[in-house]
Amino acid sequence: MQNVSELLLEDRNEFIKENKSFIYKCTYTITKRHLQWKNDDELSIALIAFNKACDSYTESRGNFYGYAKVIIRNALIDYFRKTKNTPLLTFDDDDYSMEKLDNNNSITRFEMELENKSRADEIIELNKELSKYKIDFNSLVSKSPRHKDTRSSVLRLVIKICNSREICDYILSNKQLPIKQICLYTGTNKKFVDKWRKYIIALFILFNSDKFLYIKSYLNIKVGEDNE
Repeated sequence: MQNVSELLLEDRNEFIKENKSFIYKCTYTITKRHLQWKNDDELSIALIAFNKACDSYTESRGNFYGYAKVIIRNALIDYFRKTKNTPLLTFDDDDYSMEKLDNNNSITRFEMELENKSRADEIIELNKELSKYKIDFNSLVSKSPRHKDTRSSVLRLVIKICNSREICDYILSNKQLPIKQICLYTGTNKKFVDKWRKYIIALFILFNSDKFLYIKSYLNIKVGEDNE
């Protein structure tokens, strides 16, 4: 494949047009509903993200379409996170593996290894961030919910937290959760926040940052049909 970041404007527009079905498929996978190009903001967000993927892609990032899917997914999740009427974001356990990237382009073992390496590098960086909160991966695993519904509830709580600049600033400055403030702001039970404190912090680090593209994609988040 020609380096997509070097395509001339006319060629870039044609390349994007040729891949509209791929962009639609990526968007549908997240929203789980049929969309129209002229009416739905989600497709516009995905289109812009695909163009950004063209700008930022290098061969060191592995397969282009796998990389573009990551950029589109994270752009949509960020869009939903910042939207006032936030839809129901949940973890989707049905497709929880990078080996099941759903596109029409085969990913070679070498390219998969590159993506795995990128995610491994992000895990090292995440571990450094967690250590600032006196959390390590072993304790995080033992303090993470096993049930999908609970994980999804924590996810939606974290999305709300990320929408409060005051709470975010407190967490970043003090390296701990303002539990009382979070309960008042979100209407969440104190016992719930206490119980899943480490998991909440881990998700907060992920979703309050522009880093960790591959980890966030691997979490495989989808949009439910109903608002919370």
